[in-house]
Amino acid sequence: MAIPLLKTTNIKGSHILVDRAYGSAEIRAYITEQNAKYVIPPKQNAKEPRSVDWCLYKERHLVECFFNKIKQFRRIATRYDKFAVSFLYFIYVALFLFC
Repeated sequence: MAIPLLKTTNIKGSHILVDRAYGSAEIRAYITEQNAKYVIPPKQNAKEPRSVDWCLYKERHLVECFFNKIKQFRRIATRYDKFAVSFLYFIYVALFLFC
């Protein structure tokens, strides 16, 4: 499902920061074909581990922390809102409270 998701957006010139579970050759080849770069750590049992920019990969942790914080709002975590617009407004409220 990673490649169809990546096809929905223009990733040209971007750095794709993902977990090692998405490090298959197929996904890496697609990212390279789109003139983007990937920052995917190799699996623990890789025979030939590739180099990774760990400083850039640490930025992924910031995004994970953000999602963890907004999930503290029960309304956002369970998505009670019927409309996408009201859901988005509550995300804005969460952003305002955390920033």
